[in-house]
Amino acid sequence: MNQKNLNALKKIHKNLLNYLKDQKINQIYRKFESCLDNESKNFIVAVSGGPDSLALAFFAKIYSIKFNLDAKFCVIDHGLRRESQKEAKIVKKKLNEKLINLKILRWKGKKPNKNIQAVARNKRYNLLLEQCRKHKINNILLGHHYDDLIENFILRLTRGSGLNGLVSFSKKTQLNDINLLRPLINISKNDLIYTSKKVFNFYVEDPSNNKEIYKRTRIRNLIGNFEKEGLDKNKFLLTINNLQKSNSSNNFYVKKNLIENSFFLKKNRKLILNSNFFKQSEEVIFRSFATVLNLINKKFYQSRGKKIKYVIDKLSENKNIKLTLSGCVIQKINQTVFITKE
Repeated sequence: MNQKNLNALKKIHKNLLNYLKDQKINQIYRKFESCLDNESKNFIVAVSGGPDSLALAFFAKIYSIKFNLDAKFCVIDHGLRRESQKEAKIVKKKLNEKLINLKILRWKGKKPNKNIQAVARNKRYNLLLEQCRKHKINNILLGHHYDDLIENFILRLTRGSGLNGLVSFSKKTQLNDINLLRPLINISKNDLIYTSKKVFNFYVEDPSNNKEIYKRTRIRNLIGNFEKEGLDKNKFLLTINNLQKSNSSNNFYVKKNLIENSFFLKKNRKLILNSNFFKQSEEVIFRSFATVLNLINKKFYQSRGKKIKYVIDKLSENKNIKLTLSGCVIQKINQTVFITKE
C-alpha cells in the first residue's frame, strides 16, 4: 500500500474511533468487547441492514482495528422481496463509506411458498458457512441482541420446548465446528438503534417485522403487554440466567456421555453408540442422540423432539431394528447402534 492510501486508511480509522468519544456508544462498545472476551480471532460478520446488524458491523470494525484482525462483512440478499437487491446495494455503499467492505451473497434458486422464515434462515447460514470455508475462518458474529433473547425464550415456551430449547440463545454456540458468536446479547435494541443513527445516520426497516402473520411479531407485541403488567425484561433475563445454569450442568453430562460411549469412524462417516449410551438420564440421552444425528447429517437444527424420542424408545426395546430420521440411517444390532448418512 502506498503512503497516500495508507494515510487515507489511517484517517478513516481515526474517524471511526472518534465515535467512541460519545459516552453512550463507548459504554455499548465495552459491553460488546467484554462479550467477546478479547478473543484475537478472525471472524465473518453477518449484516442485514437493520439497526442491530449495522451497529454490529461498526463495533466489529472497531474491534478488528484494535486487535489487528481479519474481519469479513457479508449481507444476504434473499431475493424474497423486490426491494432486497436495491437495499443490499445501499447497505454496501453506506458501509463502504466507513471503510467496511461488504460482500453481497445472493440466494439463488427457487424460493419456498411456506415456512419461509425458517428456510431463509437455513439458507443464510449455508451461505455464511461457505464463506467460512473459503476464507478458513471459524467464527461468525451474529446480531442477536437482548430483546431477541427474550423473544426467542417466549417463542420456544409456546412450542413446549425443553430446557435446552428455552435457553438456546447464548453468547457462543457451535454449528458444524464453526463458532456462532453473539456479542450483542447483553445490549438492548434501543442502544443499537442509537448507535446506527449516530454512526451511519441510516438503517433498513424490514417490513416483515410489523406483520402479525408472523408469530415472532405477535410475541414482540405480547412482551410489550407483559411489561405493562409488571413483567419487565429484567425479570425475563433473571429467569433465563437461572435456567442457563441448570442447562450447563446437563451439558456437562451430555459431553461426558458422548466422549465415553460414542465412537466416530471418520473413514466411512459411521457413528457407533454402545449400550451405556442409553443408560443415562432421559434428558442426557435425548440431547446426546440429537447431537450425534446432527454430527452425521450436518443440519443446523435438530429434528422434532417427538420424532427423536420415538426413535430412542424403539432403540431401547430389546430387538434389532433399522430406522431413518433426519437424513440418517439408524440400525441396532444386538446392543450396539450404528448411525450413517442416508
